Amino acid sequence: MSSENKFSSNGLWLVGIGPGNPDLLTLEAVEAISNCKTIFMEGYTAHLSEEYLEEFQTKFGKWQILMRGAIENPDELLDLANKESVALLVIGDVLQATTHIDLILRCEKLQIPTHIIHGISITTLIGEVGLQAYRFGRQTTIPYSYKSYLPTSPLEIILTNKKNNLHTLLLLDLDPTGMGEEQPQPMTPQIAIDTLNKMSQKLVDEGKPMIENLLSWNAILCSNLGTKNQQIKYSSLGNLSSIELIGMHCLIIPSEPHEMELLALNRWEVE
Repeated sequence: MSSENKFSSNGLWLVGIGPGNPDLLTLEAVEAISNCKTIFMEGYTAHLSEEYLEEFQTKFGKWQILMRGAIENPDELLDLANKESVALLVIGDVLQATTHIDLILRCEKLQIPTHIIHGISITTLIGEVGLQAYRFGRQTTIPYSYKSYLPTSPLEIILTNKKNNLHTLLLLDLDPTGMGEEQPQPMTPQIAIDTLNKMSQKLVDEGKPMIENLLSWNAILCSNLGTKNQQIKYSSLGNLSSIELIGMHCLIIPSEPHEMELLALNRWEVE
């Protein structure tokens, strides 16, 4: 079937665009973005830099960015997809967030055709660090603290993974408001590490003493993975907290690395 015929009918194309670098799009993603009648981008589970947003829109034309309300209450989006071809661009892979699975289920209930086009996800990109994929435990997100509320569950997940000698991938929050409607504000490494340290202090205050000083833990800071501004740095959390970088970041707390993993990590070591 030709592209013209494929995209002349109704349906929702969920298109993973990877880390935001247009050069890393799959051929199928390019075809969908070029041919769907209406293009949207999901703008609250991840953030596209202004540079890459401009590059995308120079190549493919402008689109509307949909925030949390429009995705979690998608009546308008689905009404449109019931009439014509609609592409929803998602940074990373489309099935990383349960929000997008919910969209698929809604489409199936309404008998709207859905098409999944996968993109490179953060769980793939972190392979460049050199840690073995099978040694990662449960991943978690470091949230912005809201008023006086500070959850300790992310740190408890790290501690459980450490106990089981598993690495932990930490995603960093994008939304200080928790509402998913405003321009994303990617959490900085400094805020993330300070938040972890406050979690540690809270556990101590609750009578759950830490075995060691959290800021002495070794960690890997990954910034803008998969883009031309990519940086990877390996040091203690205390040292990493003083590094100022702009963009999207994640942290990895390694368990006891194997010999090969340690050799790989040493490539990124900073004072």
